[in-house]
Amino acid sequence: MKNVTRKLWQLLALLSAELVVVWLVFFGCIMAFSTIVNEVFIEQETDFDQALFAFADSHTSPGITQLMKYISFFASAEYLLVAPAIVVLIFAFFEKMHWFGLKVLLISFSGSILNQALKRIFDRPRPDTAMEELASLSFPSGHAMIGGIFYGLLIYIVWQTVANQTLRWIYTLVLTLLILLIGYSRIYLNVHYATDVLAGYSVGALWLIISIYLMRKLEIAYLRRYETKTPSEEL
Repeated sequence: MKNVTRKLWQLLALLSAELVVVWLVFFGCIMAFSTIVNEVFIEQETDFDQALFAFADSHTSPGITQLMKYISFFASAEYLLVAPAIVVLIFAFFEKMHWFGLKVLLISFSGSILNQALKRIFDRPRPDTAMEELASLSFPSGHAMIGGIFYGLLIYIVWQTVANQTLRWIYTLVLTLLILLIGYSRIYLNVHYATDVLAGYSVGALWLIISIYLMRKLEIAYLRRYETKTPSEEL
């Protein structure tokens, strides 16, 4: 009995720790986004952006530029139009992964719409020094925000489905590194200010937390309704 009680308290402590982390991330992202908006659009502060551009310029080379373009592709519109659909298709073959596939589809798609809406609201032009000609607006970075949502979702799915702890951490570190490199690639290529990227990360994380919470509620409601159906109702 004592062992059961101890394990129960350990489980409650773990759940509490997870909730605390989620809430800290949630409010931290709100504060970060609010601070960035204030600095960029009210205070007109550019020192941070210029410092990151200067850092990127200090190690610019043709080889690194090509590498940054390659990394950047993995959060491009062309890639993210296809990748979530492929993930959904793969998950469709596994019954226990159907809801994860639906989450990938809906959260990625809605995140893209939100990003475009925010770009039009803030209406920030691209940096004049951009290495690529892009017609879209700059704030917040779509690569950082939508890419962060997509790969963040994959991290969430990994932690929900991969039993091996070592593999969970390996996948998580690889995906996290990819998210960070994608953001830095946009700064390196001068197609986004650093504040665009940080704002993209912040809003992406917020949307991911909110969306996963809402999708969980929808999943629970659906399963309850499905499990309580009578044979006549199913017909």
